Formats: sequence, structure tokens, C-alpha cells
Amino acid sequence: MTKAAFFGPTEQIERVYAQGRREILESRADFYPHLVTEDNFEGHAPQLGDLEVIFSTWGMPALSPSQVAQLPRLGAVFYAAGSVQSFARPFLERGIGVVSGWAANGVPVAEWTLAQILLANKGYFRNEREFRAARSKKEASRGRGNFGATVSLLGAGAIGRLVVELLGPFHLQICVFDPFLSDENAVALGIKKVTLEEAFARGAVVSNHLANLPATVGMLTGTHFAAMRPHATFINTGRGATVREAEMIGVLKRRRDLTALLDVTYPEPPRLNSPLWKMENVFLTSHIAGSIGDEVVRMADYMIEEFEAWQAGKPLRYGVSLEMLETMA
Repeated sequence: MTKAAFFGPTEQIERVYAQGRREILESRADFYPHLVTEDNFEGHAPQLGDLEVIFSTWGMPALSPSQVAQLPRLGAVFYAAGSVQSFARPFLERGIGVVSGWAANGVPVAEWTLAQILLANKGYFRNEREFRAARSKKEASRGRGNFGATVSLLGAGAIGRLVVELLGPFHLQICVFDPFLSDENAVALGIKKVTLEEAFARGAVVSNHLANLPATVGMLTGTHFAAMRPHATFINTGRGATVREAEMIGVLKRRRDLTALLDVTYPEPPRLNSPLWKMENVFLTSHIAGSIGDEVVRMADYMIEEFEAWQAGKPLRYGVSLEMLETMA
């Protein structure tokens, strides 16, 4: 049987590989009897010379190149979570496959985004706060509805594309800003490719799905927010660092018609004295758009399927390459 091991903290392994998923894997591979962590790796490394695959999730040890070299037979790392940026490079540089559950983790993010877009176009968020304050229907604004509304997505990666797919039945006009999206792919997706400035100016809703890369830090400026349509909504499930937060706050203070739905900020959570906590047109949530609760098990399911394909010598759907690290979250 394939020699395997779980790498990562006990609580995360038990949470993600739950509901019988760990038992499924243990019936299909010969597992090392201990969980390997960053703290105990050196103690276990001498017994891992025949290790072929690693299963992990949040808390995967960030091994150095010399530590990876102590695993000479390792063929693949199956990571039941999203971003692999913190650990993948030393493995990939040695030709070891890295497989990520980013697609599975993207499902609840896209579902969350869909729900917020539909509510935003109905004017739900502004209506709720104005109705509660005035206790009068006449003084509570309403949105223009979803039919024919323009939605701007920032980023056409895995999550952005899934959002496009989920929005399909709702008769929306979808604009996308993504410098890596070709004109041909935009046509295939049935969307309009626009500049960043156009995305903010056109969208009744602007939803951020940009990856957290050096090139995207601070990309979204006060000028962009100031250009938003009257009563528009900004959704951020991407990364807080892509936003120049002080500039956004300044615009939102001046433009109370705008609404910001922020599941991510930078820093996260916001500082205790951040104006975001008290602003009526800002809705803060604690980074819950991604997989939570029972949703995390979906990522283990994806890794089980990928492991079975790997064992059978079949192509993998969710492998990560060095080139992909340059553009993915």
C-alpha cells in the first residue's frame, strides 16, 4: 500500500478529515502512526524515508528545502484547504506534486458572494438600516432589483469564475476586471472584460476576488471607490490588503449611499479604534465566507478523489504549479 502520513495539528486534521474521511484514507494507504508537525518533524524524519504522500490542511508545516530533501520518495502533497503559498515552493522545486482544495474552498465563497449580490441589488442592506432608523417605509430606500443589473467582479480566478456560473440564471450584466483574462476566455464565459476603473464605475455591485499578491497590494484606491455608482455596494471576500483602507473609509464617510460588505480586512480583524466598527454603511464579518462547519469536509472529499486519481496514474484536476503560484491566492 502507498505510504502516507498526516501533516498538521491534531485539531485541524480531525476537523477537516471528519465524518469518516480519515477512515476512508486509512483503508487505502498505510499511514504513519503519528501526526507530523513543524515542531516534531525532525524527530520523525528518520522514520519517513519511504513516505510517498502527505495529507494536510490548515497548519501544514512550512518545511525548508533541506527538510523536504529528507523525504526522498515523496511524490505528492494533498492539501485539503485553499492557498498553498506558505509551503508549496520547496516541494514543487523538487518535482513533488502539490494538490490543493482551493476549488472546494471556493464553493462557499462563491455561494456567499451570490447571496450578497442578490440582496445588494434589492437594496437590502441600505433598506434595513434606514427602515430601522426611520421606522417608516417612505424613508427607507429600495434597490433597483436584479433584472438587468450590472455586477463587476474583480478577478476571474477559480472563485470569480464560479461566481459567474452561479449568477447565470439571474439575467445580470457581468463585467470582469482581470489582467490575466484573455479576450477569448471572456467571450467563452459570456462576460465583458473591463478596466479596473470601468469595473468600479459601472457596477451596481463590485465584488473583489483578487489574489493577495505583491502586485495587488493597495490596488483598490479611494479614487476607485469615489467613482462608484449611487447606492452601489462593494463586497470583499478576497483579501483586505488589496484595499487602501484609509482611502476607502474616507469615501464611505462622504458617500453614505454606498455600502461595504467586508468579510476580510487588513489587519484582520480591524484595529480596535478603526472607524469600520462604527460606520453604519459598513457590514463586517469575521472571515466566514470560506469553508466553515461541515463545509470543510468537502475539501477532504476533493483530496480523496485526487489521491485515487494519483494512485491510478490519471491526470489531477487541482494540481498546483510554480507558474500558478505567481497569480493565485
